This record gives sequence, structure tokens and C-alpha cells, in this order.
Amino acid sequence: MKNHSELINTKLADTQMRANLDSAMHALQDRRLALINSKFKQWEGLRQRAKNAKDNALFTLKDRVLEFEKNATKNGMKVHYASTCEDACEIVYNLMIEKKISKVLKGKSMASEEIGLNHYLEKKGLIATETDLGELILQLGNETPVHIVVPAIHKNRYEIGELFAEKLGVEKESEPEKLNAIARVHLRNEFENLQMGLSGVNFAISSKGAIWLIENEGNGRMCTTSPDIHVAICGIEKIVESFNDAATTDTLLTPSATGQFIPAYNNIITGPRKEGELDGPKEVHIILFNNHRTNILSNKDYYEALRCIRCGACMNFCPVYDKIGGHSYDAVYPGPIGEVISPQLFGMKEHSDILSLCSLCGRCSEVCPVKIPLDSMIRKLRRDKIGEYEENAPLGASELEHSSLEKGGFSAFTKMATSATLWRTGLANASKFNWFVQSFGGHIPVLSRWAKYKDLPKLEGNLYKEISKLDGVSYE
Repeated sequence: MKNHSELINTKLADTQMRANLDSAMHALQDRRLALINSKFKQWEGLRQRAKNAKDNALFTLKDRVLEFEKNATKNGMKVHYASTCEDACEIVYNLMIEKKISKVLKGKSMASEEIGLNHYLEKKGLIATETDLGELILQLGNETPVHIVVPAIHKNRYEIGELFAEKLGVEKESEPEKLNAIARVHLRNEFENLQMGLSGVNFAISSKGAIWLIENEGNGRMCTTSPDIHVAICGIEKIVESFNDAATTDTLLTPSATGQFIPAYNNIITGPRKEGELDGPKEVHIILFNNHRTNILSNKDYYEALRCIRCGACMNFCPVYDKIGGHSYDAVYPGPIGEVISPQLFGMKEHSDILSLCSLCGRCSEVCPVKIPLDSMIRKLRRDKIGEYEENAPLGASELEHSSLEKGGFSAFTKMATSATLWRTGLANASKFNWFVQSFGGHIPVLSRWAKYKDLPKLEGNLYKEISKLDGVSYE
């Protein structure tokens, strides 16, 4: 298992990154709140409707997938199935080889990040070029996304200006308008020879066999309408039953993500170019991929994570993410949603260590537009990490090595916390162990890490009585 302590400490010490994130996150929080207060009268009702729409699709997912394939095929699209990330990459590669295409231009797609498409194609001697401004910045700097919606939000305009000057051979600039102009000129040269474009999918509508993409820059529309071939990579959980379901969820997505009422572009694609039409691709390929999503769906503790619409609101409000940034998670999906799905998509052995990057404050669950109980899931995954699962464990949980001391400690705590008598007795007598905690806390697992950065609390009096008073209940 990877040790992230050094990486996290490096990010904590990066004052420029932290300042950039602090400014950006608070701006997104303020814009979201102002928009909800000014434009929405039934925000909570809309959240419930979107939750119901996504649950309906998940509970009938097999039917939705088959219905989508049937209707998309009827519309002239070609539907491919991929069980693994490797399968999805191979489909794109084979299409490029078949069509004699050496370069694909990409709209923003976290799905392509998940399957590792860019690196896969590079190893095969082919090129994947990012056209989203944030993704382009990261590709030029050889970085991975720090956020699932605003991937380069950790960089300021001066850093971007230096990067453009170094990688694109232009004069160093720092004004946003001039930086956008540089990117526009660079990308227009790429679009001139565009043969194959690739996108993700925000919603796939099974009853119509259509896909819905949202964006703000227009590059996504270029990637899906200008080339002869459009390839869309779609996780199976993106499928919903109707346009009404998609519209309900779409109404929540952009306000939650960026604090905008609507995105600049809504692209609804129902098939390739038809006879007599002047634009649009001649071929549309949809790759429906799984990558352990059906495993998550079958688990009663975690299936709700598949409601995620990739808005990033949980990251925008997370006090831990705000301090360490997305790269500290060393995973495709960072932040609270990443802590829940990354261990399950790629394996607990690979990513269970990021479960410690959470204070369980619950802000992520409060702001999630589709009501995913993220903090509760993180707590359950921590349980699974130490081997306390009963059945249907997350991917790779059984392969984890467990410290007998850690497991014994958590077992003892579980027994105490689930017994009213033991809990009351323990809290009432906790102060008697104060000398031990203060003297040896720096050497006790879990407490030792706390003691490294904070003073251990002094335990005084009957803690159970004091806590009870805070709840307004007297146990005298």
C-alpha cells in the first residue's frame, strides 16, 4: 500500500497552491449559495426528484442499458461494451487503427481519465490531445486533474502564463483574456485537421437512445460535431430513463459545480449525420463501461455512490480537500466522492489509505445535490478496511493486511460504543486514565499521530454527564 504522508506534507507546505485553492473554493461556495437563494424556491424538492430519478435508473439498470443500446442502435449509433478500463482503451485504439487515425482530440472526460486512455494510446504510438482549457494546461505541465470539474483550479494566471510561454513558445502573459487567446489559437490549429473526437457523457437517456453533454467552452461541441468520427465514453451509471430525469438532474449539476444557473452549452446527440445534413459526425460510437460499477451496485452500503453526477460540490466544501488539494489523494477521483469510489473502482489495496483524509464533518453529504451520504460511506469503508465487513466486501478488502493491535482496538471500541452500559461507564471513568494518555499517548497507535501535531486533551470529571448536559438531558 502506498504511503501518502510525504506527498500530503509537501502539499501542505505549498503555500501558493493552498492560497489558490482557498480563493477558488470559497468563490465557488459563495456563488452556489447566492444562486440557490436567488433562483430556486424548491431546491430540496429538486434534490429529492433527482435522487429518485437516479435510483430508478440504478434499480432497473439492466433494463436501462438494454433499452439504451436498442434505441441508440436504431438512431444509427454503434454501442460497444467494456468490462474493464483496458477493454475501453482497446476499443478506442482499434477504432483509430481501423480508420488510420493517429490523433484523437478530447473534450473534458473524467471517464477517459479513469480508464487511463492518454497513457494507453501513448504507449501504442498514438496521440490524445486535450482541448478543454484546464485539461490542456495539465497536459502541457504533465499533471493530472486536481478537481473533477475544474481540473487546473490549483494554478493561478501567472503560473499558467509561464507554462504557456515555456511549452507553446509565446510571450509570457498573465491577463486571462490574453491567456484564453493563446489557447484558442493553439487549439484552432489542432481542430483544423480533426478526424476523431472523443467526449464523456453527462447523461445517457435510455428511452431515446441519446446522450447529453454539458460544457462551457465550446470545445466539446467541436469534438462531437466537427470530426467524421465521435467516440463517447460512458460509465453505465450515467444512464437515466427519460429526458425529464436528465433535465431534473442537469438543473442541479451546474449550480452545484460552478454556481452557474445553466452551462454555456448543452449538447444533445441523437445519432450521426443524416442524409441532407451539413454537419455532424458520420459515425458515433458509444462505449458503455463497467469497471466494477456492478459490484458497487450490488452492495447495500455503497450503491448510492453511483448516483454521483460528477459536480464536485463535495470537494468544493470539504475542509480537508481545501487544505491538501486533489493531488494528495493520488487517485483519479479525489475528495469525498473519491474516497468512496476510488477504493471500489481500483481496489482497497490500492486506495484504502485515502480514507483517512476525512474529518467526518458531513458537509459533503449536506451539499451533494443527489443526497449521497458520503460521510456515512467513508465511515463504513473504514470499517471494511480493518476487516470488520460481514459479506460483499469492497474490491480488494480481503487482500489487506491488518494489524492485530489495530483490529483489536477497533473491536474493543465497537463493543463499548454499542453497549449503553459500557459507554456510560467508560466516559464516566475516562478521567482516571488521563495520566496514561498524557504520558504515553505519543506512543499509542492513532493517538501518536494526533499527538505529533496537537496537544492531547485532558480528561476531567464525568465526561458522560458533561456531554449529556450539552444535549439538554440530565442523568443526575
